[in-house]
Amino acid sequence: MKTVQFSALSLALAATLSASLLQPAVAADKDETISFDFYGQANVALLRADRPNNDETELASYASRIGVKGGTELASGIEVIYQLEWEVDLTDLGGDDNLKSRNQFVGLKGSFGELTVGRRDTAVKYLQSGFDLFADYQGDIKNIFAGKNRTADTISYFTPMFDEWQFAASYVLSEDDLVDDGKSLTVTYGDKKLKRTAFYFGAGIDRDVNGRDIERMVAMTKLGETQVGFMYQDQQRVDGTAQADGFVVNAVHPFGDFSVKAQYQLLDTGNGDQSSLAAGVDYKLGSKTTVYGWYTGQDFDNLDVEQTFVAIGLLHKF
Repeated sequence: MKTVQFSALSLALAATLSASLLQPAVAADKDETISFDFYGQANVALLRADRPNNDETELASYASRIGVKGGTELASGIEVIYQLEWEVDLTDLGGDDNLKSRNQFVGLKGSFGELTVGRRDTAVKYLQSGFDLFADYQGDIKNIFAGKNRTADTISYFTPMFDEWQFAASYVLSEDDLVDDGKSLTVTYGDKKLKRTAFYFGAGIDRDVNGRDIERMVAMTKLGETQVGFMYQDQQRVDGTAQADGFVVNAVHPFGDFSVKAQYQLLDTGNGDQSSLAAGVDYKLGSKTTVYGWYTGQDFDNLDVEQTFVAIGLLHKF
């Protein structure tokens, strides 16, 4: 049964891609400009994990994915945009369990900004995108801090840029009468890649998002060729319990085709600290291909748990 389900999903994806590829040839309105991009990444590592009472060596797939995105620019100047993305597991899961929904939405884009509906990363989550040097790995910020949310039933709005300033909002509709609708709001300044601006700054709040209230601030800049970053966060459950606050500091420095990076996290839970130290090296084999190695050590005082991870992997984007 699982094989049949997976085949159906594969055929549906293939049909979607084929239809999108054929659209430019059959478009009836010559004033409409259609864009289409099929993309993805394959990311697999040999991982050594030393956990309490569980040491193992395995292959791990880190957020490998496939997706399609694009839009149609209408004669009015408004663009209809969409994105359909799935995570795929290249090492363990098979059948229909192999596909996991990521950002999947449709919307409108124009001089008013961007408005979408569907499943999408919240505004506060976008603050750590591009900041987290070990995103999707064991050193990911999400393993210490709350706030990395991709929510369904979400209305998202991004304003146009106002001299490098931008505002964003996510409104998460609750399907439970006992749970309030979620709100995620941010304001940002600058370019995360630090090409247009000398620094980047972002601040945001979550209210009733995935059971949490969060305040987050992120800042990035360069000291010479070294990029440095800082994040502060205060979080608690919506009922006011489990309050915790902490910070993240990181740095990355290029050496030709090599990049050396490190990231430290500390969260004070009030019942002991949770901390993580990650360090790694990336080597660019080409514009789309990277060989990497990293180490992550985690210490959860409140749970009396210490664990370490070491990985060597290959990432290819297309």
